[in-house]
Amino acid sequence: MKIALMDAGIGLLAAAAAVRRLRPDADLVLASDPDGMPWGPRTSQDVTARALTVAESAAARRPDALIVACNTASVHALPALRARLGADLPVIGTVPAIKPAAAGGGPVAVWATPATTGSPYQRGLIEEFAADVRVTEVPCPGLSDAVECADEAAIGRAVAAAAARTPDEVKAVVLGCTHYELVERHIREAVQRPGRPPLALYGSADAVAAQALRRIGEQPAPEAPAQGNLTVILSGREAALPAAALTYEEGRQLRAAGPARREAVHEQ
Repeated sequence: MKIALMDAGIGLLAAAAAVRRLRPDADLVLASDPDGMPWGPRTSQDVTARALTVAESAAARRPDALIVACNTASVHALPALRARLGADLPVIGTVPAIKPAAAGGGPVAVWATPATTGSPYQRGLIEEFAADVRVTEVPCPGLSDAVECADEAAIGRAVAAAAARTPDEVKAVVLGCTHYELVERHIREAVQRPGRPPLALYGSADAVAAQALRRIGEQPAPEAPAQGNLTVILSGREAALPAAALTYEEGRQLRAAGPARREAVHEQ
């Protein structure tokens, strides 16, 4: 079994680690676009073109499914990706977890990139799944870039700024960018208010990993031997995991599992 994941950068690590936890025996292909990132400021047409290129580099490795582990690409390019790759390759998009967060009651904050915040796509999800819950959209300028570079100081500043825009009474925060799931601890510490109930954080990694297995008729088997291979493609070039990826637990888990131990660190 082979599962491919794609993103502009290392935001795909959270979903890849989730797949690895469910199926340690699955081969993984991680395809990203460091030469073209960030995708957020690009036009919809440009995002679609770059996403198609990345997806085709992953599809060339003949995976059983492709996870689009990127909210921006899912918003702009999902129909084009499915049309280009055909019915034989399941393509699983990433949707902010607004529905489960709202089901737990409000108030809810949705942290997302400035381009996604206030977009018709996100507003549509809020109207569909959280019409009866108070939702605050919180733009997080610079956070995904800081995560991509593993810049602790910049991560701290961006998280603190977003936390200041988050109402004190929120019970849940939706992580509306896959990069944010890599710094859940920082976000929780910044938003959790003294004396308030424990904050719930809602990411998408576990859900898309489970959906990928369902789409190809497989079941979770976390007890399976950790024999899955790891292939990393950076803007079309086969390489090792970027050094920044190894600053996060998810990246270290991927490199440490099974044959992936053979990978060297790609120095940037």
